[in-house]
Amino acid sequence: MKLTVIRLHQFSAQDRLDLAKIWPGANLDDAEKSLNEQHQLYAAKFNDRLLAAVRVTVEGTSGELEGLMVREVTRRRGVGSYLLSETLAQNPAVTQWWIADVDNVDREIVAAFMQNGGFIAGTGGWSCLRR
Repeated sequence: MKLTVIRLHQFSAQDRLDLAKIWPGANLDDAEKSLNEQHQLYAAKFNDRLLAAVRVTVEGTSGELEGLMVREVTRRRGVGSYLLSETLAQNPAVTQWWIADVDNVDREIVAAFMQNGGFIAGTGGWSCLRR
């Protein structure tokens, strides 16, 4: 089966189980209730399981990514890169992207990942301009 990136509009029971593994402790009820055109959630899916996810807030031509996370057992296989590139591609009207730094991660790994995705380090996070 092929890895795909999907936009979730509501969560199935299996989605909830998978998202709880991606974001332990997250309030999935609130996350699901907030989904709309401005607040989106994208996930990488393989064999009917979600392996990674990211929350997206869109305001006009600006987009903010939050909570980009890949399940630990799946890391270092290109899933996060594919999720990032497909999320940006599925929002062609957004030309300016931002993702804030997260304190509890290895900064060298994040730097390599973000640079590979076309993002540039800035104060407090990473930005990407797309035409």
